[in-house]
Amino acid sequence: MTTSPQNLTLGVLFAIGTSLAMSIAAALIKYTSTMVSIEAIVFSQYLICTTVMLPWLATKGISALKTDCMKLHVIRGLSGWACFYCYYLALNYVPLVDAALLRNSAPLCVPLLLLLWKGIHIPALRWLPIFIGLAGVLLILQPGSDGLSFWHLIGFGSAISLAGSMVTTRFLTLTEPSNRIIFYYFSISTLTALPLAIWNWQPIPSEALLPLLIIGLSIWLVMWLYTQAYRYAKASVISPLNYLGVVFTGFWGWVFWQQVPDNLAIIGTALVVAGGVLAMFLGKETSGKETAPSQQN
Repeated sequence: MTTSPQNLTLGVLFAIGTSLAMSIAAALIKYTSTMVSIEAIVFSQYLICTTVMLPWLATKGISALKTDCMKLHVIRGLSGWACFYCYYLALNYVPLVDAALLRNSAPLCVPLLLLLWKGIHIPALRWLPIFIGLAGVLLILQPGSDGLSFWHLIGFGSAISLAGSMVTTRFLTLTEPSNRIIFYYFSISTLTALPLAIWNWQPIPSEALLPLLIIGLSIWLVMWLYTQAYRYAKASVISPLNYLGVVFTGFWGWVFWQQVPDNLAIIGTALVVAGGVLAMFLGKETSGKETAPSQQN
């Protein structure tokens, strides 16, 4: 399977939109978590997203859910839920930019997952933007004298699980329509989030209802854009563009929480952007050289 330059450009644009929408949701989550438990936020976002998909299911009928890829759907649902849960926990305890950086280090895990799971070898040039992005992450994420906290490790857990979601999404888009992929993801994640939400339930104040609704709708948009991105381009091309989410999130942190980056962080941000742009151009040069993922479950 080859990726045309036109399709690659579409994939890149969808990926940038994903990062922007996710950064807006992250800022809202940091604000809302002062009123509502993380478990309730995770459950409500997935419940809202599943509800948004019900008109599609009513129109298409239950036959629209028929799939030969249930194993991949379950893996994607669990990995996606784990990503958001770890990310939201980290947002509560570490600076906004730190949490976003850790989550967006997922591209560093993608090539290794592809190699271990499917035996797919990534062209050498594709590693360059990943390492450039990593250099930017190291410059921005400057541990204090006490080193990285437990919550930084939880934040990195979101990166590992996000990498799994990236890879399974790419495999699913080879044979599955977008709405089916998204519906299974939301419904599986809703069921997974329910027990913790019940266990940690607390009354939700009225002023938190609108932010929760916007978060849920934003995540639905994120997942739609995310799925489209991986339909048009390979994971090893699109994944470095997730670094742009760090830039967007840092902007919201500066505007609303006065979290101003220092000079090293600014240089690191520039490297993150450079890595993302380089990924797009290298993808055009090498897209015909990468073996397509297997369609087997």
